[in-house]
Amino acid sequence: MNLAQYWETASQWILTTGAQILLVLVLAFVALRLIRIALRKAFSAVSRGQEAIEFRKRTETVQSVIRHALNLVILAVVLMMILDKLGIDIGPILAAAGVVGLAVGFGAQDLVRDVVSGFFILVEDQLRVGDVVQLGDKGGLVEKVNLRMTVLRDLEGNVHYVRNGAIGVVTNKTKEYSRYVFDIGVAYREDVDEVMEIMKQVHDGMRKDPKFSRDILEPLEVFGLNEFGDSALVVRGRTKTAPGSQWNIAREFNRRLKKEFDKKNVEIPFPHMTLYMGQDKKGEAPPLFLAGPEAGKVKKSVRRQRTGR
Repeated sequence: MNLAQYWETASQWILTTGAQILLVLVLAFVALRLIRIALRKAFSAVSRGQEAIEFRKRTETVQSVIRHALNLVILAVVLMMILDKLGIDIGPILAAAGVVGLAVGFGAQDLVRDVVSGFFILVEDQLRVGDVVQLGDKGGLVEKVNLRMTVLRDLEGNVHYVRNGAIGVVTNKTKEYSRYVFDIGVAYREDVDEVMEIMKQVHDGMRKDPKFSRDILEPLEVFGLNEFGDSALVVRGRTKTAPGSQWNIAREFNRRLKKEFDKKNVEIPFPHMTLYMGQDKKGEAPPLFLAGPEAGKVKKSVRRQRTGR
């Protein structure tokens, strides 16, 4: 085959197969660019007005995952089309890729589950850095969250690494706002209406205090008498606070309420125990024998009560 024939064959290949491959590459490049632009505009619209750095990090992470996944799909399709244009049988390649993918899927199924769960946790904004959450039997402050795991630090300083695939229920205690429920026990002799009024006054005083006013979002809700306890009437109330401020507000409220109860002589009950020695058919009780330095005083008191002298 002379030079002219080589050039003719090459020209024919360039005008047919080469042009088709070039067209596939151009279309793939355009598709990749369009995906990048579309994702950028979509996520910029979602995050518009959000000034939190952490929120921007989360949207960038989700955007990167979606872009990389779509890029891999497009590149895989382009590679198969180019090989097919070059006359290479792609059937065995697809079969081998399927076997390899199946093996990797079985070996890394926990990792895949973690990544998928982490993706939806980020997309649905279930938690973010700085939130106080409960994940199963582990709870604490979220220090880090990514596609694979969530890192918590509890009140004692212990760090918990929780795989996203193992998270079943997310309890976020600082989402948008927080609440704290008060169960206040008072003696049975106390007027419940008076106790409820004192609770409202104490809470109103905290709302006027500049140290706490910004963290208290609404007046105290007093639901009323919630329970007849063994030794106390339980009055229930609830306050709405800024995210994460409920515990600080609750501690200060309890401190002020105790001082106000002391001023107004409202009894806060404590468990009592009454000993009943029983009576015989004549109405007499058996003697109670005590030992110790106070035993003589108790015996005299019991004898005085029985004889009336």
